[in-house]
Amino acid sequence: MISRAPNLLFIVTDDHACGAISSYGSRLNRTPNIDRLAAEGMRLERCFCTNAVCTPARATILTGQYGHINGVRGNGETLDGSRPGLLPKRLQAAGYQTALFGKWHLGHGGHADPTGFDDWRVFPGMGEYENPTLLEQGVERRHSGYVTDVLTGLSTDWISRRDRERPFFLMLAHRAPHRPFEPAARHRCRYLEGDLPEPATLFDDYEHRAPAAREARMRIARDLTLTDLKEELPAGLDPGEAARWKYQRYIKDYVRCCDGLDESVGTLLDHLEREGIAENTLVVYTSDHGFFLGEHGWFDKRFMYEPAMRIPFLARYPAEIAPGSTAAEMVANIDFAPTLLDYAGAAAPEEMQGRSFRSILQGQSPADWRKSVYYRYWIHLDKSHRVGAHYGIRTDRYKLIRYYGRAIDCRGASPEVTQPAWELFDLKEDPDELRDVHAQPEYAAIFRTLQEELREAQAHYGDSPA
Repeated sequence: MISRAPNLLFIVTDDHACGAISSYGSRLNRTPNIDRLAAEGMRLERCFCTNAVCTPARATILTGQYGHINGVRGNGETLDGSRPGLLPKRLQAAGYQTALFGKWHLGHGGHADPTGFDDWRVFPGMGEYENPTLLEQGVERRHSGYVTDVLTGLSTDWISRRDRERPFFLMLAHRAPHRPFEPAARHRCRYLEGDLPEPATLFDDYEHRAPAAREARMRIARDLTLTDLKEELPAGLDPGEAARWKYQRYIKDYVRCCDGLDESVGTLLDHLEREGIAENTLVVYTSDHGFFLGEHGWFDKRFMYEPAMRIPFLARYPAEIAPGSTAAEMVANIDFAPTLLDYAGAAAPEEMQGRSFRSILQGQSPADWRKSVYYRYWIHLDKSHRVGAHYGIRTDRYKLIRYYGRAIDCRGASPEVTQPAWELFDLKEDPDELRDVHAQPEYAAIFRTLQEELREAQAHYGDSPA
């Protein structure tokens, strides 16, 4: 019998797409330890981020709010740590001991340092893959080893040293598999024999969509750098061969980084067993956002398209989550903080815009659960990726996207004005999101209905249409 609130081990990776987790159907790699969470707990089939870029996604996780509410809409913006409603502060108030190891990416100094954590050790910036420097309560210290191993070791050590009279919240924020995709030395010789599968849309021509897809600078064939590829392109390749060579260089290093994450999960699960706390620990594995693994010929994220918007969420808590279970309800990262607070027996503050999905994890779908997810990407045409700012709504079958053509006061955005455009995808008929159908007569009524749903979502979340 569980006599107190569970420990919370919350693992957040950086850019780990569902397409690189075997329990989500990966054709690229196997992730047996992450799959243990699916086999021993629940896998959410339709979990989404609300802005597929690092800093805003992390702010949303900690606040349960969209960027226009918490003030973090793009990379380079800071989260005000003095806010009383942050997830770790609420958990502290509920009696939890708290720690954060890894990527912060929400600013430093003043009110921008991590707050609500009894112990925190975070990268000054993105963090290095080898021998990373961490700020430890504000003091820099370099650690020897591969970054995933370093963070895993800090986590297991902290769990061993915890106050055993109180529950804990540990947020492990990995650096991997973020660009430039540097695997551990022990994994660099994996996948050398043969090629990994290519996505069907690797050679997308960007026709039948808004101009944003064609104008983005995230193409594997054109925009990956020598830093990413780590080897010069062989001479004599035609354009198609060159694209395939770059894809293989990219995707193999990416999944090698994911192999390190999978080993980390195994180490952590084994450590919980040794500590005798596996039964009373909720373990969550997720990512800040998804990532393009060659779909549409791209790497990176940002777009509202499915590979970037969809994120993994696997949860194990033997006391109440049935092993091998799945759920198809539409969950968003605004829901993470309210859910963790629910498990801690603490009320979510009113300003949180998400809601707890604990009942979904228990196998019970609330009758009034949301039927769609609202998304907004604010950084209009930044210098590196050139993705147009947009917002939209994702329902069970359809996705409506509005590229609104200009920046709205967001750091890193260009003031350049472009032509506004709509995209509507029928995900049942077009799961790869290749054909915009908003102007087709047979979708006219659906288009109008979704436009109204979009306006209602913006009103509900207090966003201002552009």
